[in-house]
Amino acid sequence: MHDPKMMDKIENGAGFIAALDQSGGSTPKALKGYGVNEDAYSNDDEMFALIHGMRSRIVTAPSFGGGKVIGAILFEKTMDGEADGKPIPTLLWERGVVPFLKVDKGLEDEADGVQMMKPNLGLGELLERAKTKDVFGTKMRSVINLASPTGIAAIVKQQFDVASQILDHGLMPMIEPEVNIKSAERAQCDAILLEEITKQLDALPEDRKVMLKLSIPAEANLYAPLVDHPRVARVVALSGGFSRDEACTELAKNRGMIASFSRALLQDLRHSMTDEEFDQSLGTAIDQIHKASTVKV
Repeated sequence: MHDPKMMDKIENGAGFIAALDQSGGSTPKALKGYGVNEDAYSNDDEMFALIHGMRSRIVTAPSFGGGKVIGAILFEKTMDGEADGKPIPTLLWERGVVPFLKVDKGLEDEADGVQMMKPNLGLGELLERAKTKDVFGTKMRSVINLASPTGIAAIVKQQFDVASQILDHGLMPMIEPEVNIKSAERAQCDAILLEEITKQLDALPEDRKVMLKLSIPAEANLYAPLVDHPRVARVVALSGGFSRDEACTELAKNRGMIASFSRALLQDLRHSMTDEEFDQSLGTAIDQIHKASTVKV
């Protein structure tokens, strides 16, 4: 059973979801963007300590708790960590931010134009642990590179099969079949993805809902039927390699979609900033992404 206050915030909140879930493979790049080079750490523990420091600085910043961020996606180590002496999921919800957890274990090599999720044998245990920490939902990512009807059908089926397991544990699944925005077949990928997701949504029992995290479509409002679907709690958009300005411009064209940005949110933050400079920069990004999520052209 989903927490009703968190559910209301996610379904009806006027804001966006921050993606703070960079995993081991993407952490060095995230740290480099933050101004921390690889010579600043000598092993994974030191690397994760540095990225935890960055994330803690974000979630405790005054602007982050200002009501415009309605959710945050966490990496497992972040979920298990603390900030200001409190477990991070607890701190987030005290600030009105609904906590989610990244649960996938990365991507398989490309086959049939897509990259499926790797097997995740420990998912059940992770979901139960997340529940004890008052996490509301999960996120899992796979990637679509080519307009392969069979590949896209397979990737969507895998996402919904795992989503069913997540729902069985009482958590809200955020399904993320990312379309590569650099694909020469991007528009065709979007259209096939819409068809396959709709099939899976139509087959869901009436008492179940999922969230969708999708690349901003090449055709504005292509995903409006998903926004309106009764089995969908919310449709959120990833930035997918767009700069913040580009991502916000494109997102604002799409009715009902809100942001769930990572790089586009964090791109101007630097380790060397004073706390005041850091919060000002973060607040500027939050304001811009919030506007794109709530004010549509």
